[in-house]
Amino acid sequence: MCPFLGTVDYGLVSQKRERELARAKFERQQLRRAERQAKQQSVKIVAISVVALVAVSAYFAVQNKSSSPVASPSSSPTVSATTPTVDGCSTPPATRANNITYQTVPSATAATQINFATNCGDISVAPLATTPKTGGIISFLAQSKYYDLTPCHRLTTQGIYVLQCGDPTGAGAGGPGFKFADENLPKADASGSYTYKRGDVAMANSGPDTNGSQFFLVFKDSTLAPNYTLWGKITSGLDRLDAIAGAGVEGGASDGKPAQPVVIVKATTK
Repeated sequence: MCPFLGTVDYGLVSQKRERELARAKFERQQLRRAERQAKQQSVKIVAISVVALVAVSAYFAVQNKSSSPVASPSSSPTVSATTPTVDGCSTPPATRANNITYQTVPSATAATQINFATNCGDISVAPLATTPKTGGIISFLAQSKYYDLTPCHRLTTQGIYVLQCGDPTGAGAGGPGFKFADENLPKADASGSYTYKRGDVAMANSGPDTNGSQFFLVFKDSTLAPNYTLWGKITSGLDRLDAIAGAGVEGGASDGKPAQPVVIVKATTK
């Protein structure tokens, strides 16, 4: 005889099975929803990370740009050709465009006192008796208006201390079209040099016997080879030369165009 197992209610079994299926379906839906949310959250995180990375990159790009080296201002003023920077200097006039040239060396006139009227004041030079030919040629050029409206194109403030003038082109290689010989050059000292004194005026040249129209004004004792004809002495205007030198060289260098533009407005003799 079999044991009694009781009666099976198939209706209750069916309801229970439906509830289990419904729960399983619900759980699957919840799982898929959670997966979608996680995926969306991941996308957001990636997007935020990208934006943040771009922002950080941009920030450092700006920082790197701003921290890049920049040009430091010059210790000496750089001025335009129309801006005076020295007390007593006026706006320099335009230099003349044409260059006066001569086919032969002119006959030297009697050396005379020469006054160079510049936009920074007058500088007067007395020719020396020891160099009459050189003084005579410079006097001739002054009387011929050769020096009128020409720049003083070079200032040197280290090693030697001179202001160089007399080149109408302003480039340092111009001249009157002729060359003449050195005259009564200074005597060298034991070291083979010569000290050009403050106030001396000597010829600039490019080698032996290549004198033309360029000369230099000495504002502080300068030791050089004795290769430059010493032909004059500044009798007035050294204070103006000092002021020009005090403004320094254009761009803060020690050799080059004067920071304070200087133009010989007119040269006269007497």
